[in-house]
Amino acid sequence: MSVIDELTNELARLPGIGRKTALRLTYHLLRQPASQCRNLADALVALTERVRSCERCHNLTESTLCHLCADPRRDAATLCVVEQASDIASIERAGEFRGLYHVLGGRLSPLDGVGPDDLHVADLLARLEAEGVREVILATNPSLEGEATALYVQRQLAGSASSHAIRVTRIARGLPVGGDLEYADGVTIAQAIAARREM
Repeated sequence: MSVIDELTNELARLPGIGRKTALRLTYHLLRQPASQCRNLADALVALTERVRSCERCHNLTESTLCHLCADPRRDAATLCVVEQASDIASIERAGEFRGLYHVLGGRLSPLDGVGPDDLHVADLLARLEAEGVREVILATNPSLEGEATALYVQRQLAGSASSHAIRVTRIARGLPVGGDLEYADGVTIAQAIAARREM
């Protein structure tokens, strides 16, 4: 196998990159100066060597604690539970949430071999009492696996010793801004109606 084929195969493993796009990227890199390709290679090596899981919330960081856990202005009494570290960026972009996060590291998916022991639920339960958490917001994806994960976490929270004073909430779901009712599915419309609020 040639070096071109090897790189194309590796690029094609990335999400959203098909074989044709991977080949196009490979040829693009071949047209660049060698220094630019070395910079890309160095950045990939640095990524694997320096980025690790935050000891507190499992977000991705280069330090012991991520920048969110290290920020004393964040509300430690409110935890937002997400599936992956990439979900944090989406929530932070909205600019509304000022609490802390907890990354589960995936979602329950028996077909993919992901069970309860593969998620960071035990670490979440340990944080509840140690940090004086008053509210846990479950922000898993609205997929079948995400809903099952949220239900599992909610049950674990209900069974924990410190759960009596903790409010467990779920992010609302519904119609996107700019969306049309005509194109929305029945489940989304039902959830939008169930999560309605006063105007």
